[in-house]
Amino acid sequence: MNPVGALRGEVVVPGDKSISHRVALMGALSKEGIEVSHFSPGADCASTLSCLERLGHVVCRDGENLRVRRGEALAEGGVLDAGNSGTTARLLCGLLAGMAGVFAVITGDASLSRRPMGRVVDPLRTLGARIDGCDGGRRLPLSIRGTRLCGGTYTLPVASAQVKSALLLAGLSAQGSVTVVEPRKSRDHTELLLEHLGVPLKREKGAVTVFPYDDLPGGSWRVPGDFSSAAFWIVAASLVDGSELSLPGVNLNPTRTGLLSVLERMGLAFSVEEAPRAGGEPVGTVAVRSSPLRGTVVDGEEIPTLVDELPLLAVAATQAEGVTEVRGAEELRVKECDRIAAVAEGLSALGADIEERRDGWIIRGGRPLRGCSVSSRGDHRIAMAFAVADLIADGPVIVDDEACVAISYPGFLDQLRERAACR
Repeated sequence: MNPVGALRGEVVVPGDKSISHRVALMGALSKEGIEVSHFSPGADCASTLSCLERLGHVVCRDGENLRVRRGEALAEGGVLDAGNSGTTARLLCGLLAGMAGVFAVITGDASLSRRPMGRVVDPLRTLGARIDGCDGGRRLPLSIRGTRLCGGTYTLPVASAQVKSALLLAGLSAQGSVTVVEPRKSRDHTELLLEHLGVPLKREKGAVTVFPYDDLPGGSWRVPGDFSSAAFWIVAASLVDGSELSLPGVNLNPTRTGLLSVLERMGLAFSVEEAPRAGGEPVGTVAVRSSPLRGTVVDGEEIPTLVDELPLLAVAATQAEGVTEVRGAEELRVKECDRIAAVAEGLSALGADIEERRDGWIIRGGRPLRGCSVSSRGDHRIAMAFAVADLIADGPVIVDDEACVAISYPGFLDQLRERAACR
C-alpha cells in the first residue's frame, strides 16, 4: 500500500459488536421485542442471530435493521453453532441455563473449541445450571438442559464482561436475585441495556444485582458505532502524517475507551463531542489528527478497558519515542489466538524491537517497520492491526487469511486501502 496519503474526512464505523450481541439476546427475552438500526454486520453477531432462530425466537433482519422478539413456542434447540464467537457461546450459556425444558448443544469452529469455557460454566453451576461438555465443561461442545435456577452471589476471580453478562442473563430467570462481584470494573453494556429497558437492577461499588424478571420490556434505538472498530482508524490517523479523521456516532462508554486515555498520555491530539445517548450508552464524535507519540506503561485497571485494542496499541508503540510496556494482559493468551505471541512474532518480522513477556510486551519505539509477510493466525484483531502497520512500513505488509476481518468489520481493508490511496 506504500506510499500512502493522509487519512482525511469522515468514517462511519459499524454498529458495536458487543452491544449488538446483547440487544439480540435480550430481544429473545421480550414478548414485545427489541428493534434497532445499525446492528453489527460482523459474522460473530450473525452467529448469535442464527442460534436464536434455531431456538424458535423471531428474528427479522434487513441489512443493519433488526427486530428480535421471544418466540411463542421454543424449540429444544438442537445444535447451536456459535462459529468463532466466544461472546455468543458464553452468553448463550447464561440465557439457556434458566430456560426450563430447553435442551441444546453449543458448538463452534476449531478456534472457539480451544477457548476456555469453564470460566462461565463453573459460576453458572453454582446457581444450579445443568451444563456438561468436553473436558468436564471446560471446552466446547457444551450441552445445556435448562432448569429453574436458584439465586446467589458469585465473586469473579478475574474481571470478565462475558461471564458477568452470562450470570446476569441467568439471573433474570432465577428464583432469587443474582449478584456478581468483580475484582475490577469490566464492560457494563449489559447493565446499561437492562437499565435502559427499565429492568430493576442494583449497582454498588464492585457488584451488580439482578432480580427475576419474566418478560423484558421492548424498545427501539440505534446501536452506537463500535469503538473497537474506530480504534483502528484512530491509530492509523495518529501514525500517518497529515491525517485528520472524524468518527461520528461512536460508543464512548468509559469501560471501552481506555485506548483514548492511553494515547492521550502518549501525545495523541484528539477531541470528543458528545451526542445524545443511544440505548443507555454514551455516544459522540471522535476527531483525531496525526501526532508524535511517546512511550508509556499500561497495566492494572486499564487492561479491561482496552484489552481488544492492545495488539493495535503495540503497533502504535513501535513508532513512539521511548519504551512502552504492557503488562497484566494474560487474557490475550486465550483470545481467538495467542495474541501476545502473534503480535511479538509479527512485529519482530517487521523489524520492531519487541520483547514478549508472559503477560504482555516491552516495545522500544522509534524503529522503522519493513514490509514482509505476517500471519494473522485467523484472528481479526491481529489482521487489522497489521493492516495499520502496512500504512507506515517501507514496503507492503502481506497479511495471510485477511478474510477473518469479516468476523467484526466486513469491508475494513477495502475502506482502509481506499482512504490511504497512493499519492
